[in-house]
Amino acid sequence: MAKVIIFSGAGISAESGISTFRDSDGLWENYKIEDICSAGCLDFNYQETIDFYDKRREDISDKKPNRAHLEIKKLYDKYPTKIKLITQNVDDMFEKAGCKNVLHLHGFVREVWCEKCGFLDDIGYDKLKDTYDSCPECHNKLRPNVVFFGEAAPKYQDLYDELNDCEAFIVIGTSGNVINTDMFLSNAIKLSILNNLEESAAINDNLYSKVLYKKATEAIDEIVIDIENFLN
Repeated sequence: MAKVIIFSGAGISAESGISTFRDSDGLWENYKIEDICSAGCLDFNYQETIDFYDKRREDISDKKPNRAHLEIKKLYDKYPTKIKLITQNVDDMFEKAGCKNVLHLHGFVREVWCEKCGFLDDIGYDKLKDTYDSCPECHNKLRPNVVFFGEAAPKYQDLYDELNDCEAFIVIGTSGNVINTDMFLSNAIKLSILNNLEESAAINDNLYSKVLYKKATEAIDEIVIDIENFLN
């Protein structure tokens, strides 16, 4: 288990041009969250849901990792056994930056899977229908490997396991509305950094060792220096 957890949210990918459901424009604008991203939507709205995630894969196909992703990759390469990258994002910006073994808490949009038999495949940026008509193992319908609102998130257990040995918790680009990062700041945490674009009502910034309200690409140099000083 790693000493340092870098925990990221939508804010780190925003500078790469990837919109979130909280944005007032972009890919999410013409959809209702409950219709394409909530538990049960595949039962009553299967095709529109599939179409939406086809568009999400297409949307990230030409997006590039920004400087924050790239600097984190360099840092991880220096301390691969001491740093764990954990993200709420389903995009592949860390992977495009060259990062390995990223823990995606809410799934990975390039992947599709079968709820019946567990078949899983990375279809890249293709449309589902262009790759599979149904599950090749059991012929059940396939779905995006993304955790919808109201569904269980099995990777959370991996997060809790990583926290057992964590001594530095670095938060980049999350409002705390989905996962309140404050609750991870136990007495074992010796260094905690919060980097968001602005304050969030869901996060108590008084709990963190350092708070940086600026873009991730502007804060990343200071974050990297603090982590290196902590590890050395």
